[in-house]
Amino acid sequence: VPKQLRFCRNYIEIMPSVAEGVKLGIQECQHQFRGRRWNCTTIDDSLAIFGPVLDKATRESAFVHAIASAGVAFAVTRSCAEGTSTICGCDSHHKGPPGEGWKWGGCSEDADFGVLVSREFADARENRPDARSAMNRHNNEAGRTTILDHMHLKCKCHGLSGSCEVKTCWWAQPDFRAIGDYLKDKYDSASEMVVEKHRESRGWVETLRAKYALFKPPTERDLVYYENSPNFCEPNPETGSFGTRDRTCNVTSHGIDGCDLLCCGRGHNTRTEKRKEKCHCIFHWCCYVSCQECIRVYDVHTCK
Repeated sequence: VPKQLRFCRNYIEIMPSVAEGVKLGIQECQHQFRGRRWNCTTIDDSLAIFGPVLDKATRESAFVHAIASAGVAFAVTRSCAEGTSTICGCDSHHKGPPGEGWKWGGCSEDADFGVLVSREFADARENRPDARSAMNRHNNEAGRTTILDHMHLKCKCHGLSGSCEVKTCWWAQPDFRAIGDYLKDKYDSASEMVVEKHRESRGWVETLRAKYALFKPPTERDLVYYENSPNFCEPNPETGSFGTRDRTCNVTSHGIDGCDLLCCGRGHNTRTEKRKEKCHCIFHWCCYVSCQECIRVYDVHTCK
């Protein structure tokens, strides 16, 4: 949209980090959903990289918006701390009196700046007065808030033989995997909403309200959705489902990655596969490791 184009032109230095953040979000989505019927499949040569899956206001859409927004904030923050841009750098707020046995040092990561960039860029498209924009804005912010909530002190020891007489500490982001794990939990407990219409001076405006009054209303850290997901068992071009035929399943699992649930009751095929692996590795003083090459046979189970 025009606002995003203006942002690109004005802040061209940080656009590679924005792109890296989106890529990071996609990779994390594929890791978190690797054993589910929908496994965050992307489509080549399409602007809508997930196909029609995100057209619906489902919990999958909620997760993708949250993880992508978090990815942008994360990548921009990391890039600034590494000094790759002249318009941002380290966080200078975390100075002053040190803690007990340590002092501020290093480069504290400026997550507030990364969150600001993500908000300006990712939310630029969500300016309509409808329910979908309200949902996307909420989930985008939930993803970004996760970054801020998971900031922590990282320290390095100084002293003779690493005795840690003095520690230098700085404010750092967690591994992005921790963000993905947290948001996947939020996906599992996402709040179902209903759409309400209100008449305002600018016209009709749609807002979201929790569907079940008995449940605790969602906070700014929770994911929200208002349409049910397809079951993703069979291919369906309209919903973007690829189905689960030929997907590898876990025959010993009773969870969603198990052959019963992942294959939607259709059963599974089993084949044997030979793989070359390193084995009988020996450490030689000093300093290298030598290994033999073994052929191991595995059973591979795929959905019918």
